[in-house]
Amino acid sequence: MVLRRSGLGLGLLIGAGVAVQGRINGELGARLADGIAAAVVSFGTGFVLLLVAVVLSARLRAGLRGVRVALAAGELRYWQLLGGLCGALFVASQSLTVAAVGVTAFTVGAVSGQLVSSLVVDRLGIGPQGRTPVTAARLGGAVLAVGAVLLAASGGPGTAGAATASWLGETAGPVLLILPVLAGVGLAWQQAWNGRVGTSGSPFAATVINFGIGLLGLLAVEALVLVRVGPPAEFPREPWLYLGGALGVLFIAAGVLVVRWVGVLLMGLSTVAGQLTTSVLLDWLLPAGAGLSPAKVAGCGLTLAAVVVATLQTGRCGLHANAEPAQVGDRTGGSEGKRA
Repeated sequence: MVLRRSGLGLGLLIGAGVAVQGRINGELGARLADGIAAAVVSFGTGFVLLLVAVVLSARLRAGLRGVRVALAAGELRYWQLLGGLCGALFVASQSLTVAAVGVTAFTVGAVSGQLVSSLVVDRLGIGPQGRTPVTAARLGGAVLAVGAVLLAASGGPGTAGAATASWLGETAGPVLLILPVLAGVGLAWQQAWNGRVGTSGSPFAATVINFGIGLLGLLAVEALVLVRVGPPAEFPREPWLYLGGALGVLFIAAGVLVVRWVGVLLMGLSTVAGQLTTSVLLDWLLPAGAGLSPAKVAGCGLTLAAVVVATLQTGRCGLHANAEPAQVGDRTGGSEGKRA
């Protein structure tokens, strides 16, 4: 009972941390006037921390060797290592959109997109658990999730964070609205692929590869941005703006414990609840961009209802990006490592 309560409490903290991470990355993107550069910083710092852990731990290096052996034996395909690109999309979306639409609208879009996408991923059997049938409850949850996105987006994006995607020109507005949903869609695929990698090596090995691949993808996109608009004028000096990657690594480590203590279902519910609640609090207490509105609060509540409905009559939940990838069909952050 103690472990169960501790796991649920830690799950709420993980979800709250993911919302805080989104605010940090969004603020850094706004300060740099370049959301992709902010995502590179977040993924890059997380990857450096993971490399330090690999150097210090023989057990972690053994997990990476297991992935290499699985690739050589044909048990794992090279394209299944690309989950990090979806994680990079998630972090880039945070950096590009949160300053404009607020943490709540981003969270609603991401969680809803993930919920809908998980139906397709599970039906195709992309993850390590094979094919999962589409139940009436999960389909109903997906329908509610779509309604939540439309409701939360009814006020439109703000303008305060538009500079983070100025290189998109006149398409910046529509992109800011759709990116959170696309980020959530990508999370379901990311965790399915990372789950395959985790079963061949270890959850940590999947995390390291996730961060490495995602960082390479972000660097390629940032190179194109630099060609078009040039580098940021200067980097802010506040240390807290560079903690996004470190938070992502912490979520992954905590997620491994939580999923063992309470299971994937309760972990998903607790982390989503923490993420949605904290998103509302952040937009209320520390408003940025579009800030908080009744439509966003209603969309937040509808998203949580969609998650609860989708988990009825099923023993698994795919709604946490930072859960242990070997067990999740799903946030993360993180995910594995999503929200890096």
